[in-house]
Amino acid sequence: MSDNLVITIGREYGSGGHEIGQKIAAQLGIKCYDRELLELAAKDSGLCPEIMENHDEKPTNSFLYSLVMDTYSMGFSSAATYLDMPINHKVFLAQFEAIKKLADRESCVIVGRCADYALEDYPNMVSVFIKAPLSSRVTRIMERNNVSEDKAFEMIAKRDKKRASYYNYYSSKKWGEAKSYDLCLDSSKVGIEGAIKVIRAYIDTRKK
Repeated sequence: MSDNLVITIGREYGSGGHEIGQKIAAQLGIKCYDRELLELAAKDSGLCPEIMENHDEKPTNSFLYSLVMDTYSMGFSSAATYLDMPINHKVFLAQFEAIKKLADRESCVIVGRCADYALEDYPNMVSVFIKAPLSSRVTRIMERNNVSEDKAFEMIAKRDKKRASYYNYYSSKKWGEAKSYDLCLDSSKVGIEGAIKVIRAYIDTRKK
């Protein structure tokens, strides 16, 4: 465990959370990890990148979740129990370990993947959740992805359901609920740059 600054960002689809993560990382002179985390996890775990990609942020049922966490807590990651584990859980454990290694090694921003849960014992971790009204997110997705309104609604519903299911299964908290994070921000009200200012102000204030 280290004192590196790690900002974790949970986000509703279309809220601009990824962009906020990238920009605040650039301002602070640190790296932002989103899908890049999959490459690190694949390299450290020996799982191929395609498997990491296909099973990224996939939820599971509570019984299998218990099996994963029992295995993890008992240190059996290289034992026969691990070898028999479904691939979803191997991917989760690989990302869990990669997140901890990153936090030990450097200050950074990590988007998604239960990073706030993985690092909940780290003293200098700041957890942020970015949200926005559905209408605002639909407009953003339509413009960014050049899709129809109906398609944007469909994409948002599917992606948010996937993220919520993954977070709620693998963490002890609830996705998007205020008490699960240090900060919850509405990007439609403060804007991308405003969100960055609030996060940075919070970090500076917390240090004092």
